[in-house]
Amino acid sequence: MFNLKEKIAIVTGASKGIGEAIATSYAGAGAHVVCVSRTESVLKTVQKKIKDYGGSASIYSCDVSQYKEVESLINNTLEEFGKIDVIVNNAGITRDGLIMRMSDDDWDTVININLKGAFNGIKAVSRVMMKQRSGRIINISSLVGLKGNPGQANYSASKAGIIGLTKSTAKELGSRGITVNCIAPGYIATEMTDQLAEKIKQELINRIPLGYIGKPNNIASAALFLASDEAEYITGQTVSVDGGMLIN
Repeated sequence: MFNLKEKIAIVTGASKGIGEAIATSYAGAGAHVVCVSRTESVLKTVQKKIKDYGGSASIYSCDVSQYKEVESLINNTLEEFGKIDVIVNNAGITRDGLIMRMSDDDWDTVININLKGAFNGIKAVSRVMMKQRSGRIINISSLVGLKGNPGQANYSASKAGIIGLTKSTAKELGSRGITVNCIAPGYIATEMTDQLAEKIKQELINRIPLGYIGKPNNIASAALFLASDEAEYITGQTVSVDGGMLIN
């Protein structure tokens, strides 16, 4: 079950956190993973970790907000491996602040990396997958894309946009055997949440029915399922992995 043997998967934002967990999970299931980030030195550490566990991985430095760079990533992967079975558009950043004080740069940078980055990945890979008549596109949104969050207007907008982007492209690409789905993580233990004060963390935990902050592997498990053959009849969906926080 959930076997990705001989699959070629691209994971953006793979240098840490959720992206690293997804890349490691895919490699463990038999895929060759192209780990993508702007920081090549950190990617080398992830690649070594995957190889030490017997997995297969390569690295590619790329700014996902720049279409030409993403197009080169897709072309390079296709030239080297002959196909692309899965792409996970995970790269994302935050630049928090109240909207009345938010600079144009803080708005534009978050939208360009989080939302335009996902758009660039889908656009660049869609022609390849349409020709193959198969493929899995998985976009990483967020709980705040569904609920909103004070001080995160830019981030919330980018993640809500990813949900709409997922639904529209699922309709466009479905006839070619391509599924497009979205994962909306809740509060996950990453570098982003590590910066929160203990009091705020406890307040968050109190709002989670399961009673604890999630782990990157919780998101990786959902991403592994959506990339697998077992998920062939699921498309256009947003899967919340949040310990029940959305219902609270």
